[in-house]
Amino acid sequence: MSLQVEKLENNTAKLTIEVAAEEFDKAIQAAYQKNKGKFNVPGFRKGKVPYAMIEKMYGAGVFYEDAANSLIPNAYADAAVESGLEIVARPEINVVQIEKGKAFIFEAEVTTKPEIKLGKYKGVKVDPVDATVTDEDIQAEIDKVKEQNSRLVAMDDKAIENGDQAVIDFEGFVDGVAFAGGKGEDYPLTIGSHSFIDTFEDQLVGKKVGDEVEVNVTFPEQYQAEELAGKPAMFKVTIKEVKVKEYPEIDDDFAQDVSEFDTLEEYKADIKKNLEEQKAQDAEREKESNVIEAIVKDSEMEIPEKMIEAQAEQMLEEFAQNIAMQGMSFDQYLQFTGGTVEQMKEQVKPQAQARIETSLVLEAIVAAEGIEATDEEYKEEIAKMAEQYKMEAEKLEGYLSEDDQKNIKKDICAKKAAKFAVEQAK
Repeated sequence: MSLQVEKLENNTAKLTIEVAAEEFDKAIQAAYQKNKGKFNVPGFRKGKVPYAMIEKMYGAGVFYEDAANSLIPNAYADAAVESGLEIVARPEINVVQIEKGKAFIFEAEVTTKPEIKLGKYKGVKVDPVDATVTDEDIQAEIDKVKEQNSRLVAMDDKAIENGDQAVIDFEGFVDGVAFAGGKGEDYPLTIGSHSFIDTFEDQLVGKKVGDEVEVNVTFPEQYQAEELAGKPAMFKVTIKEVKVKEYPEIDDDFAQDVSEFDTLEEYKADIKKNLEEQKAQDAEREKESNVIEAIVKDSEMEIPEKMIEAQAEQMLEEFAQNIAMQGMSFDQYLQFTGGTVEQMKEQVKPQAQARIETSLVLEAIVAAEGIEATDEEYKEEIAKMAEQYKMEAEKLEGYLSEDDQKNIKKDICAKKAAKFAVEQAK
């Protein structure tokens, strides 16, 4: 493989990658061996058609695409390392030359990490963060516990109100035809949660157990299922149960049920103590966030759009993993909320940009201050990870690639840079 690197404007570069003719011809033969069973030619058994016959019937380039697709990933990966560039987004691939007996040449246009002109990062002034615990804070915490200890009680004769839970069967129709994914049985729907589209929940208010309701809604114009986008729909809904929340009295008995204390006053005192510790930690995090934000504002950098898009996609992947742990697929989430992937991506782009800016600023502070991760700090981080994954530290470390180890040390340095900036702040 040979490589040419051309730096372009706006943090982009073009890698021209040449794979030797011999390697390309091998890839063509591999593609032939993989796909020859798909060709039916009179006079030959399936899978026994000679390469020359297939080439004659279907053209010289019949296996070029498969051959190219097998070569590009590794060739690009090697070229990316050899280039020495810090590439921050997926490349755009363009094939320049593809012909049997000749070198395979393709271009990869890549986005590179932007340079940053670090602003003032020592002695940054930020407003103090109030960490006072109020009576309202204590009451809010008690209300959370009260909510957790509430119970749903079935009320057969009650008309549905906001906040109630309705257990329903439903089936959706568009133009009189039932559509995929529009049917459910024994679905617990909290009225007022806005987990269903449009005015679905509103139309159930006032209904009772046994009622059969026709709910009319309109799907959003940007709905993720294109065949439903913007269309009116009718749902046949049967109310099977109506449940209301019943809350416990807030007294000494409540304190004894939910804590180790005998009286409500003792319980409140413990809540205050815990809230003070939590608020102190939150205040430290907020101060760090404010300090970093101030440094970002005083620094100069231009973030490429593709870098923001890549970060936004990663954030969506993290979100999808989180909701999957709660038993819901990303597609189900989009269906229930009426959103699309593109809409969500646009929504998280400001956060994605902020995350990138923070990372670049911290990297710049690490470089400016010569911050390094010590062996002891690295071992401590591995130990924390091992405890999280319930593994032995040595075994976990054995699974880590060189890049994994570099990223762990990089994160340690970033945390130390943030701490340094906060300690220097006024």
